[in-house]
Amino acid sequence: MAINKDLLFNNDISVNVSVTLGSADLRVHQLLKLGRGAVVELDRDINDNVDIYANDILIGHGEVVITDNETIGISVTDTVSNK
Repeated sequence: MAINKDLLFNNDISVNVSVTLGSADLRVHQLLKLGRGAVVELDRDINDNVDIYANDILIGHGEVVITDNETIGISVTDTVSNK
């Protein structure tokens, strides 16, 4: 199947980008006990890269940064080939 390259560069196509900082396994009773101020420990260290996904497909890794506007951003450190 041939891909129309003009379609790939269409500005009207939306892609959902998400970042995973880490994960944690909790039992239901632990989850139900969570409240405001609760801390859930993740399986990564503070200096570990985060995973970057586009439409739930891993596309790369990056580092968490604070932008000039004092918002959270991701600096891409490498990309993943999904052949």
